[in-house]
Amino acid sequence: MPNIRQPRSGSLQFWPRKRAKKEIPRRRTLSKSSEYGLLGFAGYKVGMTHLVVIETNKHSHKKGEEISIPVTMIECPPLKIKSVRLYKKINLAMKVVKEIDLYKKDKELSKKLTLSKKPSAFDLAKLSHEYDDVRVLVYTQPRLTGIGKKKPELFELSLGGSVEDKLRFVKENIGKEITLKEIFNDGDLVDLKAVTRGKGFQGPVKRFGISIRHHKSEKSIRNPGSLGPWCAQGHIMWRVAHAGKMGYHLRTEYNKQILKIITEPKDIVFKGGIINYGNVKNPVILIKGSVAGPKKRLIIFQKAIRIKKQPQLPTIQKISLEEKQGN
Repeated sequence: MPNIRQPRSGSLQFWPRKRAKKEIPRRRTLSKSSEYGLLGFAGYKVGMTHLVVIETNKHSHKKGEEISIPVTMIECPPLKIKSVRLYKKINLAMKVVKEIDLYKKDKELSKKLTLSKKPSAFDLAKLSHEYDDVRVLVYTQPRLTGIGKKKPELFELSLGGSVEDKLRFVKENIGKEITLKEIFNDGDLVDLKAVTRGKGFQGPVKRFGISIRHHKSEKSIRNPGSLGPWCAQGHIMWRVAHAGKMGYHLRTEYNKQILKIITEPKDIVFKGGIINYGNVKNPVILIKGSVAGPKKRLIIFQKAIRIKKQPQLPTIQKISLEEKQGN
């Protein structure tokens, strides 16, 4: 057989390869939709298991048969609105011109930031004609989970519909809990944003996937074969695979399918609890395939922005209560 060559596998599009500043994913591109309500949600990664489903793909050679699909479980406690952000288009860019606090007295939110004594009041009729976009600052409720965390995460989400619809949604949900089922349904496609698992300082073989050299090679076995041409003495190109920090990077995964939303936590109880997590206490979303990050990491997902083709939802026969280890 011919020798399969794979000089490197690390993408040069991610450069510099440095760690994320925060564990809460940064979001530069927000979903846009005419649908009324929030266009995103967040939860904590629980782990992986698998579903036994009936294959519905007409091009598959296993159409109509039972197959096993790996899924990632994400526990999603309700969100609450902290404030509303009003945007205006200034020099072709959307900029925040006003932020209005809407929260009620919340002990958990006070652990995150200093709260003013009285939330602001606003007039819906006046605001609708002055601004070009409306978004909300929401916060999680980790105390409702079993991960042992009390301080909530704070992040921005976009809203669907016209400016009047967005302000109406904000007014209807002041001080209320927003649940997952109000926003997403089984079969929806979402874009996931998360910070990956940190792996520390790693060598070029693990970091970039370069080949291990022959056992008679001089000086090193797990280093690159060449650092560059002789003519450029002392200069090493940035493309050369070198050791360095690996993991804890912000990554986005597009078009991940929601296979099922389990609203009753008692329907997904693992014997002895899930390793390094415990049992879930809130609605759980099952995402097809793997998701970046370790257990208990915050995962933010929003409605997909690059949908090419809506995949068919398979018929679920059963959910395995055997956790896949190593995720």
